[in-house]
Amino acid sequence: MNTGEGEAQREWNGKARNETPTQQLDRNWNALLQELRVVQTGVQLLTGFLLTVPFQGRFDQLSSTGRAVYLVTVAASIVATILLIAPVGMHRLLFRKRAIGYLVRVGNRLAILGLLSLAVALVGVVTLTFDLVLGIVGAVSAAIVVAVLLIGLWWVLPRSHLAHGDMDSGDGSRISDSEGPTAS
Repeated sequence: MNTGEGEAQREWNGKARNETPTQQLDRNWNALLQELRVVQTGVQLLTGFLLTVPFQGRFDQLSSTGRAVYLVTVAASIVATILLIAPVGMHRLLFRKRAIGYLVRVGNRLAILGLLSLAVALVGVVTLTFDLVLGIVGAVSAAIVVAVLLIGLWWVLPRSHLAHGDMDSGDGSRISDSEGPTAS
């Protein structure tokens, strides 16, 4: 967001929500933490599961390509875990240091990167599972379906909302871009 958009958002937020910039940052931080709580549990379970796979009997049946997919999947899952937990660690280190703006900005970026890593891990898990059950054709087909769903729901759908121009004000009414952006 450029400076002009940021200022317009702060002005709209002050009028529509009657919040100070600090209250908005606190609300944004709390929303981010709620989202991270949901995704952290899933990614930690996925990572734990993946770390047990080499100790299973059928692991030896993986081809060299399957083993490469497994390693990329584990790496993506571990990176996602690190990225999605990082904002919490940052908060502990910056607690009472008046860094809420920094935490919201950087935490948001880390969460987005964590979701990207999680998407790679999910495609990898589907590929491995379907390869063992159905073979390579089923694996590639399932991976494509999951990748399309992830791209569609995590990227295209939100971007199409932004491109639409009119935004929901949050109270059931609609506002146009000329009235200001929706606060997040």
